[in-house]
Amino acid sequence: MPTPTRFQVDLDALQHNLDVARRLAGGRKVLAAVKADAYGHGLVAVARAIEERGDADWLGIAVTDEGTQLRRAGIRLPILKFSPTLPDDLAEALAADVTVSVGDLAAVRSLQEAAAAAGRTVDVHLKIDTGMRRVGAEPGEAGALAAAVLASPNLRATGAFTHLPVSDVPDGAAFTRAQLDAFGAVVDDLTAVLGPLPLIHAANSGAVLGHDLSGTTMVRPGIMIYGSAPDPLTAGGGQLRDVGRWTSRVTFIKRIHAGETVGYGRTWTAPRDTWIATVAVGYGDGYSRLLSSRGRMLIDGASYPIVGRICMDQTMLDLGPATPTVQVGDEVVLMGSSGDERIGVEELAELMGTITYEVTCLITARVPRDYV
Repeated sequence: MPTPTRFQVDLDALQHNLDVARRLAGGRKVLAAVKADAYGHGLVAVARAIEERGDADWLGIAVTDEGTQLRRAGIRLPILKFSPTLPDDLAEALAADVTVSVGDLAAVRSLQEAAAAAGRTVDVHLKIDTGMRRVGAEPGEAGALAAAVLASPNLRATGAFTHLPVSDVPDGAAFTRAQLDAFGAVVDDLTAVLGPLPLIHAANSGAVLGHDLSGTTMVRPGIMIYGSAPDPLTAGGGQLRDVGRWTSRVTFIKRIHAGETVGYGRTWTAPRDTWIATVAVGYGDGYSRLLSSRGRMLIDGASYPIVGRICMDQTMLDLGPATPTVQVGDEVVLMGSSGDERIGVEELAELMGTITYEVTCLITARVPRDYV
């Protein structure tokens, strides 16, 4: 029997959103971020669709094993690893033909040693910190970083990048502009040492949707390709299409009486006689417990509130006092559309007090991904 809870990924919608990014990029190359299991949508399947449809020029990952998985699956697109790579992880990264980012002199030394041991020349991108304050070289250190790469016989600098922490909100515009100006000055310093670098990139989804991309040659859309603007205030999010649709099924229906409680902790008391439907999904599937007695689900175009605490494997809905038309086995929509009703990932994120990125990243491996 099929698993009752499933996550459906619309590859045509993914392609549409990448087409939006491509258009906004204005002829620049497009790197599609597929880290974190493609934001919960399935690393290999998403990357394969992107490659087969020609939707992006590069892929972006965060951990080395993601690169290994992609290469084992036959994915041949260039891959950039955004985050630092520890010395004991470099051999695997090189074996997976991953372009490594370097942000300090120690990283350059370690990578040179690993590349020499492998007998290879390795492409690197220089990571510059212009305001994220997370990883990367300070702007004033960029010249020394470039010189170290130039002096490393097994390393070849092919790009430089920075990251923009507030490109997604209007009140971050001045900070983002200052970052981009600082990055442009750093690129001039790098070019003076290394010569022209083919790949200069800074634009995450917020910048792709709403900032000047002058001086860059590649963009790095992430959350926007999966159907969400990075923030509700981000301009241009209305161009995007939903990619994920999360569903489960009703497994049990029972009538309870006014004054009876539902679920662990007895946190919800029925105000009247009513019918309760149990749905085969819980926090073990990544459906957050924070939605307890706050969220809702859709059945046959109607919205029903969640009551009581969400369990590891089950969630309860209040169907109301009338004899229900809902039946065991009916589809339940957790995220997506049913009839004229829709629960967007943005709604779930708001109720959870988090961001859209986390909602889909939380969907666990036991939920099968279906691709259409």
